[in-house]
Amino acid sequence: MEFIWIFFAFVCGLAIKMINLPPLIGFLLAGFLLNYLGMEASSTLDSLANIGITLMLFSIGLKLHVKDLLKPEVWVSTLSHMGVWSVVFAAIALLLGTLSLPYFGVLDYKVAALLGFALSFSSTVCVMKLLEENGELKTRHGQLALGILVMQDIVAVIFLVAATGKIPSIWALGLFGLLLIRPLINKMVDKSGHGEMLPLTGLFLALGGYELFYLVGVKGDLGALIVGILLASHPKATEMNKSLTNFKDLFLIGFFLSIGFTALPTFSMIGMSLIITLILLVKFALFFALMTKMKLRGRTSFLSSLILSNYSEFGLIVVALSVANGWLDKEWLVILALAVSISFVITSVVYRQSHRLYRKNKETIRQFESRQCLPEDTFTQPKDAEVLVVGLGRVGRGAFESLKGLIGHNVAGMDADQNRIKMMQEANENVFYGDGEDADLWERLDTKGIRLIMLALPIAEDSTNIAIQLRKANYTGQIAAIARFQDERNTLLASGIDNVFNFYTEAGTGFAEESLALIRSPENATV
Repeated sequence: MEFIWIFFAFVCGLAIKMINLPPLIGFLLAGFLLNYLGMEASSTLDSLANIGITLMLFSIGLKLHVKDLLKPEVWVSTLSHMGVWSVVFAAIALLLGTLSLPYFGVLDYKVAALLGFALSFSSTVCVMKLLEENGELKTRHGQLALGILVMQDIVAVIFLVAATGKIPSIWALGLFGLLLIRPLINKMVDKSGHGEMLPLTGLFLALGGYELFYLVGVKGDLGALIVGILLASHPKATEMNKSLTNFKDLFLIGFFLSIGFTALPTFSMIGMSLIITLILLVKFALFFALMTKMKLRGRTSFLSSLILSNYSEFGLIVVALSVANGWLDKEWLVILALAVSISFVITSVVYRQSHRLYRKNKETIRQFESRQCLPEDTFTQPKDAEVLVVGLGRVGRGAFESLKGLIGHNVAGMDADQNRIKMMQEANENVFYGDGEDADLWERLDTKGIRLIMLALPIAEDSTNIAIQLRKANYTGQIAAIARFQDERNTLLASGIDNVFNFYTEAGTGFAEESLALIRSPENATV
């Protein structure tokens, strides 16, 4: 049975990837095909899906800082959107009921509002996958989206307690003791090294956090998230997250497959799910309106709203509870499962064009901006910079440090990770915050004195997009980029980038040349 799941997931995922769409769409399709062929989901598949979600929430925690959740643009946007959306959706549902549409006619206002609440959540799985694939987890809009997702998870915990009547055990107060044993957890991670023990330690902490919270009557997923947040400031947090990435992605395939096993729809159910999917436009508009009112830039509001405009798997839990209590017909579970699946597909396809959509409509989007944006969204002009390094990860930071030794403060660095920039600025480094794919930034930045821009970004498509934006912004200097594979190098050169450094091949060349210099130096020469 397990091989059949893997076979269908592989075939459908590969077929979808070959037409340049995200594989998760193929995994959703595989689940529905398996269900159609009469296969049944087993406890093994459910376990894989649960582990995938647990690891994903743990990974979110590793990238999140508590102070980010306390920002008004996070919690005000979340709570306001959930309240307004629930009322708006209830009104739309009742209107559809008056038109005698199937399944809507039997809804009263309370049940319609509950259905709206279920659909107010955005999918953590879908959003995380897209942000990771696009390398945007640390960007301004990526962090904002993650903060909103975490706030939604907190609301979900409160709702489940109220709806099920399961009050957490008195021992749940002991969870605050995690703060006291945080040094012990950090020590454990320090001792795990860099090999196979590091991902194993991550699995232990993620699943351990889940079980600990579950034992005291609190949602287990929240435990994995909290443990991740406790480790977010640890020097090895990023390395641990990367070591868990492949495990998490494999387990999450089980989650996407399991959605297809919910039930088989009728044509009437498909029609109702498509109508619910169309209402996503309202969800996007509400997010965008609230975020711009919170003085966020138009671009940040647009990208965050776009990636959050989907329905969450948590909605299935709310509807399942409603069905169990007799508030909704069981057909609603199928309708919502379809709506969730279709919303995943739409978000996955549309978000890949998000930066292009913004560039095309930026003048219209900017009209909704407040006159005074938040301090985090203001632009900084680098001083006396002849060379600008975009991306200060391992490769970019190494290049930045080397250039400092060669040309001093005439080199500047830019990164989309605000925490990284803050730490480097505290060390008096000539760096500033900025998202390289931000078309507004290159238009407003004065690049006349910058002779060379180095794109040290892990995703080749991002470097290509930035190069195009730089040329459109009338930048006339040189552009260099990094690549991991030869086909990426060819694509980057074709996009107008002047030089592409293959850091796997050329790092080896540099290592050989510098090492050879050791035996050619005068003090090692033979007489």
